[in-house]
Amino acid sequence: MTNVLVTGGAGYIGSHTCKALSRAGFTPVTYDNLVYGHEWAVKWGALEMGDILDTSRLSRVIATYKPVAVIHFAAFAFVGESVENPAKYYRNNVVGTLSVLEAMRNSGVDKIVFSSTCATYGIPERVPIAEDTPQRPINPYGRSKLMIEQILADYGDAYGLKGVSLRYFNAAGADPDGDLGECHDPETHLIPLVLDTAAGRRSNITIYGDDYDTPDGTCIRDYIHVSDLAEAHVCAMVRLGERKLERAYNLGTGNGYSVMEVINAGRRRTNRNFTVLKGGRRPGDPASLVADANRANRDLGWLPKYTKIDDMIETAWSWSNNNVRAIRALA
Repeated sequence: MTNVLVTGGAGYIGSHTCKALSRAGFTPVTYDNLVYGHEWAVKWGALEMGDILDTSRLSRVIATYKPVAVIHFAAFAFVGESVENPAKYYRNNVVGTLSVLEAMRNSGVDKIVFSSTCATYGIPERVPIAEDTPQRPINPYGRSKLMIEQILADYGDAYGLKGVSLRYFNAAGADPDGDLGECHDPETHLIPLVLDTAAGRRSNITIYGDDYDTPDGTCIRDYIHVSDLAEAHVCAMVRLGERKLERAYNLGTGNGYSVMEVINAGRRRTNRNFTVLKGGRRPGDPASLVADANRANRDLGWLPKYTKIDDMIETAWSWSNNNVRAIRALA
């Protein structure tokens, strides 16, 4: 039995990664405080309740399961909240990660895959965005993730830690088998908001800014299917044990879709019309964020299977119809 510790493994991307680990022959051990994660999403290994700030608890869990690596998702990830309460983000995301790293050092675990973000780039100089694009985050959430990337580099130089950061773009979709999907409270991601509106769980959806320098005036983003993200984490973990990797990799499809294109794709798939409101721009929203993921393709042997927004929405709509109402009733 080859165990892998997955912090935040009860969350959206973490739980999909646990399934991918199981399919690859590993046994995921989820470590989660269930503040944003869900117990129902832990299906392929043990759930150990705990906070990443509790180094002693982490050390005991690592001693019990003896994982070969850690995949680290546990973090707060609401940009607006990070601006209003940066202390919460620096304490949990940065200090919490230091706690994870110390527990690893205490136990002799030397491999970590870190869930980073394209938010470390801020407003990019050019699109598509390659890994050598200057990182100038514009909010505490992005800055906390960049700090962790830098900490991992220093731990690698000083202590021999084998770490890799995966900077991914907009996670989307749901497990095509119907086992898992996206269920946040509050929900801030565009696709589930579109589908909730189509299903009548919301009265309308708002477009924040329709005057950007894009073909239809709305922001363009690179959407990456959550199952593809999960596979990339497994690929990176396996490669860490085989060879030296770059310190960071972008994960995206290289295809950009505007907010309006996503809304229209949602209308097509659900065959439902719904009310779309227009609001003002949100501070700090770049016009376009699209990934150059060639490095991940080359070094990790990873290619996304889902590249069309309609296919991603198909999986999300199927899961949403079958599960969201029942799961929210349990919350």
